[in-house]
Amino acid sequence: MDDVATSPAPTAPADARWARALVTGASSGIGEAIARQLGAAGTALVLVARSKDRLDALAEEIRERSGVEVEVLPADLADHAALGVVEARVADDNRPIDLLVNNAGYGFNGEFGERPVADEEDEILVNVLALMRLTHAAVRRMTAAGTGGVLNVASTAAFQPAAGSANYSATKAYVLSFSQSVHEEVRSKGVAVTTLCPGLTRTEFQDRGGYDVNAPGFTWQTADEVARAGLDAVARGKAVEVTGWHNKVIATSVRKLPMGAVRFLSTQVTERFS
Repeated sequence: MDDVATSPAPTAPADARWARALVTGASSGIGEAIARQLGAAGTALVLVARSKDRLDALAEEIRERSGVEVEVLPADLADHAALGVVEARVADDNRPIDLLVNNAGYGFNGEFGERPVADEEDEILVNVLALMRLTHAAVRRMTAAGTGGVLNVASTAAFQPAAGSANYSATKAYVLSFSQSVHEEVRSKGVAVTTLCPGLTRTEFQDRGGYDVNAPGFTWQTADEVARAGLDAVARGKAVEVTGWHNKVIATSVRKLPMGAVRFLSTQVTERFS
């Protein structure tokens, strides 16, 4: 993660409509960029991640730069008790959250069966179960209030199976399908549910997951670029935002190909660039 004391000041998103946002996975990468941009726009924050030290440092930076209220809520979303605490905060009517950003998530590089099954289960708990439960808590409160937004971070991996990342692609496909369904259910009730699908983004994700990606420079985006696209999309009430022209081309193309061809091409890309 960049040194929070020297990180460049973010630019506020185009629409600063949110009073208070809760961001999971806020200690690094896309979640950190989203938190900074929201703070710059004057949005009060609740920051959630496992690393209390990182959250404390980020919270102090945002307070000093933007003067907004920032709560720190350390939690491992794979732990049911910790998830329950975050869930209760999302549902709190006294200090309402009007934007939920479900950014926490991770994946592993390697064939299914090579890692302990407990690791695969934790991936599902964070990428799927935690996202679903927090979205549920948010939607119940927001639809009653008649306003709010949910930004669920998926991936371009949601559009195709990927050998070597089977569980990750499957969990992100869930996020994409689930979020679009809920989007249709609640959009007439004043609530926007948006799925953000970034491709290769310069964060700690690749190192943590053991991915050694050797892809052309133009295929990469910064966390700030992805964060801005997601915040703009949920402010507009858009259902799905695929970031980057190259990712849009891929997402559109795979829908028109036979599934066998998608699997073959996905495997070739994985073997070529990892």
